[in-house]
Amino acid sequence: MIVGIPKESFPGERRVALVPAGIAPLTKAKLEVIVEAGAGAAAGYPDAAYADKGAKIAGSRADVFKSADIIFQVLCYGANDRTGKADLPLLRRGQILIGFLRPLGNVAMLQEVAATGATSFSVELMPRTTRAQSMDALSSMATIAGYKAVLIAANELPRVFPMMTTAAGTITPSRVFVIGAGVAGLQAISTARRLGAVASAYDMRPAAKEQVQSLGGRFVELPIEAKDAQDASGYGKAQDESFYAKQRELLGNAVADSDVVITAAVIPGKKSPVLVTKEMVARMAPGSVIVDLAAERGGNCELTKPDEKILVNGVTVIGWFNVAGSAPYHASQMYGRNLTTFLLNMVKDGQLNLNMQDDIVSSTLVTQGGEIVNGRVREFFSLPALAAK
Repeated sequence: MIVGIPKESFPGERRVALVPAGIAPLTKAKLEVIVEAGAGAAAGYPDAAYADKGAKIAGSRADVFKSADIIFQVLCYGANDRTGKADLPLLRRGQILIGFLRPLGNVAMLQEVAATGATSFSVELMPRTTRAQSMDALSSMATIAGYKAVLIAANELPRVFPMMTTAAGTITPSRVFVIGAGVAGLQAISTARRLGAVASAYDMRPAAKEQVQSLGGRFVELPIEAKDAQDASGYGKAQDESFYAKQRELLGNAVADSDVVITAAVIPGKKSPVLVTKEMVARMAPGSVIVDLAAERGGNCELTKPDEKILVNGVTVIGWFNVAGSAPYHASQMYGRNLTTFLLNMVKDGQLNLNMQDDIVSSTLVTQGGEIVNGRVREFFSLPALAAK
């Protein structure tokens, strides 16, 4: 079987779905690799590096899709609403597609993928279990995003992060407040601490307290309790508006006292909850910075402009998309390893074996045989249940 790596077509996307170091494990599993010319160049991986590891370099995108039994992509059609549709005629029945599909985004786009007959797997649906950790692309990208968010904030802030004792006096450390202590939030705390800032964080999930404290951060506790704060997969669950209203009221002082606020509260398939209002921003000191990592889903800050940096009353609000993609070398390395591990979980003696008793396979399978077959996706979009086969 052949694994194909097309060049990412979304404007500005610099990541690639497999790096040269990822070819050896696939070759060992009796798989071949074909890479579109220039696919890894923007991430720092030239064609020669792929060829040296045994990959075939294809002259065109069509050649990759025509030759490959399995396609690795970062942004498949579904996650790529700009240029992804051009790939639909290249997909064929039974071909395997693995990547970001945004399965709880646009059902019409998923139905178009299904209509090609391709068997698609969405990495966003990877279960958060111990066995699936090495395949969890969302966590990998969140790790990069949390790290980069702090660097972006440090670059914009007109202060230094660490405490400094100098001949000109002592400089106090900057205060960084992280809202949402998931993978991205925890990495932001860790990075802020390494840069010398005083870090604090809030998350509605009680389990996050110990994680925040283990990184040297202060956990901000609010006298409110979320109902069913997280789902079975460990993701935060949406709450009612009365909870968010009380939460915003109580978070106001913590936001106002911070030099940097990084928001990373995302609910799968839902619009991001607004946690930082314009009134809260007005209380922040001039020069303060907000980096909204939830901007692609509407933003946690009321003032966030999609994919923009704005200045409001002296406060910089950054809502850039694809923050993980701004470190494409290592983001690609991590992502490629996630996909390779996922695929090899389904390969035996060079052949694909879709074991539907494996929750890693059944949870991530979205389309097959012309249908959207994922139960969670069908329920989310209120599609009728499929007849049992």
